[in-house]
Amino acid sequence: MDGPTSTVLFDLDGTLLDTAPDLAAALNATLQLNGRDALPFEYIRPVVSHGGRALIELGFGIDSQHPDFEPLRKQLLDLYQANLAVHTTLFPGMAQVLDELEQRDIRWGVVTNKPGWLTDPLMDALQLTPRAACVVSGDTLPERKPHPAPLLHACRLAGCQPQQAVYVGDAERDIEAGRNAGMRTLAALFGYLMEHDRPENWGADALIEQPADILEYLDTTSPQSHTG
Repeated sequence: MDGPTSTVLFDLDGTLLDTAPDLAAALNATLQLNGRDALPFEYIRPVVSHGGRALIELGFGIDSQHPDFEPLRKQLLDLYQANLAVHTTLFPGMAQVLDELEQRDIRWGVVTNKPGWLTDPLMDALQLTPRAACVVSGDTLPERKPHPAPLLHACRLAGCQPQQAVYVGDAERDIEAGRNAGMRTLAALFGYLMEHDRPENWGADALIEQPADILEYLDTTSPQSHTG
């Protein structure tokens, strides 16, 4: 490792924020507006990290080639945009992690595949925007995760080298993007994992069960990164 950790970057949905309740509500509203029954929350939650397309596939059993797919996806996202932060919160323990990172003068930011027109108002609603060193959305650059470009862009914005950064995510593409960017990676087991996901095989530097494990990882790998 080249020097202490200076920046921790987070995926948004399923890592920094528990957005599943509001996204599930938007999917169920879309289903009901189209004459279908709502789905149980537990059925929807694991799919949330994969975005609106995956939710429409789950709810309606159609893929992007179907003529109804795009109109349904737009309806879902419009409903979600109107109710972005009704039940969405930081994951339990994450507020304390962010406070502690700031106490240690470690910057933090967000790299998500969620489009900016949803990411930015959500970050604003939770009063996180002024605190973040960078927010890179799925449409900030031409490339999206698993491409490393968004993570490298986040490092430039945060003023750090990739080897000084840790990326935390709950999907294989997060770990792949972080590794390809040359940073260390943590797989968030508290996130939205699908039944077939095998995070132990993703090549992450560590698996974390809860947000507090991020601080423990920093303590064990770079004790020189803080003086407290």
